[in-house]
Amino acid sequence: MREVRASRGQGRSPSRTGTLDLSRVMLLVYVLAALELACLFMQFSVMPYLSRRLGLDSVAFGYQQTIFGVLQLLGGPVFGRFADQRGARAAFTLSFLASSALYLLLAAACSPALPGVPLLFASRLPGALMHTLPAAQMAITDLSAPEERPAALGRLGLCFGVGVIFGSLLGGTLSSTCGIQCPVIVAFVVSLLGAVLSLTCIPTSTKGASARAQAALPGKPKASVFDLKAITCLLLQPGVLPVFLVKVICGFPSGLFMVMFSLISMDFFQLEAAQAGYLMSFFGVLQMVFQGLVIGWLSSRFSEGALLRASVLAFSVVGLAMALMANVFHLCLLMPGLVFSLCALNVVTDSMLTNAVSASDTGTMLGLCASVQPLTRTLGPTLGGLLYHRFGVPVFGHVQLAVNFLVLLVLWRQPVPPKMDKAW
Repeated sequence: MREVRASRGQGRSPSRTGTLDLSRVMLLVYVLAALELACLFMQFSVMPYLSRRLGLDSVAFGYQQTIFGVLQLLGGPVFGRFADQRGARAAFTLSFLASSALYLLLAAACSPALPGVPLLFASRLPGALMHTLPAAQMAITDLSAPEERPAALGRLGLCFGVGVIFGSLLGGTLSSTCGIQCPVIVAFVVSLLGAVLSLTCIPTSTKGASARAQAALPGKPKASVFDLKAITCLLLQPGVLPVFLVKVICGFPSGLFMVMFSLISMDFFQLEAAQAGYLMSFFGVLQMVFQGLVIGWLSSRFSEGALLRASVLAFSVVGLAMALMANVFHLCLLMPGLVFSLCALNVVTDSMLTNAVSASDTGTMLGLCASVQPLTRTLGPTLGGLLYHRFGVPVFGHVQLAVNFLVLLVLWRQPVPPKMDKAW
C-alpha cells in the first residue's frame, strides 16, 4: 500500500496489485464509516426514551447534548493531529474503542440495578475521541488524487445515508421488540468489531512517503498532539482561513434549524414521532443521492470555486423558501435544495482545505472541519431556542437568506483562493 502511494507521488503508474490493495483499503474505510454512523444513530434513537425513563426533563436532556457537543468540539482538532502523527490505523482503532466505551456505559445506564443518571452523563465523556468520520475523510484524502478528491469524499455521503436509515430503523425496531438496552448492546458489539477490523486491516499510515519525510525533517522538533499553536497555525496558511470561514458562516443558519428540528416537527408541523422518522429517512436518502452521486458528477465538470458559489446561492434561495413555508409539504419541496447546499458546501470546502495544507496535516485540518458541527450543536440549542420562541420558524429562513446572500456578494467580488495541490 505504501509503495503505491510513493509511486503515485513520483508520477509513476501503480501496479495492478497495488491498485487492488488501494481499492480494498478505501472500501474498508467506507464500510467502517457506515458502521460507526449506524451505531451513532441507533444511540440517537434511544437517548430521548432512556432519559425519560430515568426521570430527566428536557433541560437535563439539553445538558447532555451540550456536553457531547463541547467534548467533540474540543476533541476534533486534537484527534486530527493524533491521526496525522500516529496514522490511520491508530486513529480508527482509538475512535472505535471510544465508541465501545460510550455504548458500554450507556448499556450500564439502562440497568435498574445501577445508578442510571450518573452513568448516562459519564457516557458522554468518550465522545471527545469518537471521530471515525474525520478519520475516514483523512484516509480518503490521502488515498485519492486532488482531482478525484471531491468525488471520493462525496461517497462518504452514502455512508451517512446508510447510517441514518439503518441506524434509526434498527434502533427503533430493536428497542420496541427487545427493550431499550438491545440497540445499545448491538452498537457496542459492532464498535468492538470495528476496532478489530481497524487494527488488523487498516494500514499503519495512509500518507505518502513525501508526507512522512516532511513530518520527520532533521532538526525539526516533533510537536505534541496537544500543541494548540500548531493546530491554529494551519488556519493562517494561504487560502485556508477564507474557505474555513465560509464553511462555518454559511452552514451555521441551517445547522440552527436542524438542531431545533425535533421541536419544530412537533410544535410547528404537528408531526408524530413515526412521521418525523420518515422525514429523517427522506433526508438520509437525499443525502445519499446528492453527496454520493451528484456532487461527484458535478465536481468532474465544474471547478470547486463554482460549486462553492452554487452552494451559497442555493442556501440563499432555500432560506427565502424556508421563510415562506407553512406546512410539511413545503418543507419536503425545499429539502432537496437544502441537502444539496449542505453536501456541496461540506465536500467542496473539505477538499479545498485539505488541498491547501501539506499532506502531513490533512488529519488536523479535517479535525478542525469536524469541529464545525459540534460548534453548532453547542450553541444551537440556546440560540436556536431563543430565536424560535421569539420570532417563530420563519426567522431561520430570514437568517439563512441574509447571511448567505452577504457571503455570496463577497465571493463574487473576491475570487475564491486557488487550491494548493499537495506534493504527492
